Amino acid sequence: MCHQTVSLVARHLEAHGIATMCLGSAFDILGAGRPPRATFVDYPLGHSAGKPFDVADQDAILAAALSGLEHAPLPGTLLCLPNRWDADGEWQQAAASNEGQDSRQPRDDTPQFQLPADRDAALASGALAGDR
Repeated sequence: MCHQTVSLVARHLEAHGIATMCLGSAFDILGAGRPPRATFVDYPLGHSAGKPFDVADQDAILAAALSGLEHAPLPGTLLCLPNRWDADGEWQQAAASNEGQDSRQPRDDTPQFQLPADRDAALASGALAGDR
């Protein structure tokens, strides 16, 4: 989810008495969004909760973020975790480069549905033509 959206939702929840902790990997956006409490992890976007298939890393990040609720009871805290994606920062260099290859897949305009009932509902509402 978008860091800015999460920040806005967290501020709303805090205003209604629910303590929050945002977990993100875009330091500048977390700073600008000013969530009440946030934990920053220096990982590529989309991997704020840890490295794929690395349960120990994921557990450590989640535990550190949740402990921030206890150690940072007042809003306005931005915790920075020491976790690193790789030892030499190779992912950051590749992300900052303008010379890399575009590895994205072509956009697929075919509507996707989680359940067959979702497709049926789209057809019934007229939002989807029957020939798809």
